[in-house]
Amino acid sequence: MNEVKESLRSVEQKYQLFQQQQFTFIAATEHCRENAHDKIWPISSIGQVQSYMEHYCSNSTDRRIPLVFLDICTELGKLCQHFEALHSGTPVTNHLLEKCKTLVSQSKDLSSLRAKCPPDMANYLSCHKARNHCGGVVSLIPIVLDVMKEWVAHSEKLPRKALQHVSEPQAATRAAARAPQATGTQPRLRKDKCGQLTQDSLKHRGKTECSELPWRPAGGKL
Repeated sequence: MNEVKESLRSVEQKYQLFQQQQFTFIAATEHCRENAHDKIWPISSIGQVQSYMEHYCSNSTDRRIPLVFLDICTELGKLCQHFEALHSGTPVTNHLLEKCKTLVSQSKDLSSLRAKCPPDMANYLSCHKARNHCGGVVSLIPIVLDVMKEWVAHSEKLPRKALQHVSEPQAATRAAARAPQATGTQPRLRKDKCGQLTQDSLKHRGKTECSELPWRPAGGKL
């Protein structure tokens, strides 16, 4: 859990730097939309940002800031994988995780996303412009970060006993898979031992130490 929390803090720090450059990001996306002759509809998905950056960025500045955005989105996707591998989850944590995974998918329509505006005026104006020109793309990262923090908070409250209870079905399945092999091996060993003792007895002593010989004649002779 500590490693996951540290990774989440690292992404938050990158987002804080990105947040200081939101005006630049919005300007860059507007330039891309102009070059693409596509100013009717807002930028609504991560994949659209990727496409604009690859095909319609006219200078290094316009390319740099979308790369920062895309890099953060990639790290959020990796964090989802780390969360999924950390524990089996509960209905609450699984719902939060699925929400994050859906939001950071390349094709998810983000137009309806709206993050709460920060109190300071500069970021408020940035958020306001994002509402008009970038749809919910700028709102994506802060919303996903908030959901991930909620996931961590719920996961930290899970008692160890509850986590063990979650893993019990898997342990039972593994035990059931081993059981037939163990029970099937022992009788076969006894049978082989019995057969070996019978052959030795018949060869050297003319009688057997094995009590169950259904094929032996009643008179004791072969």
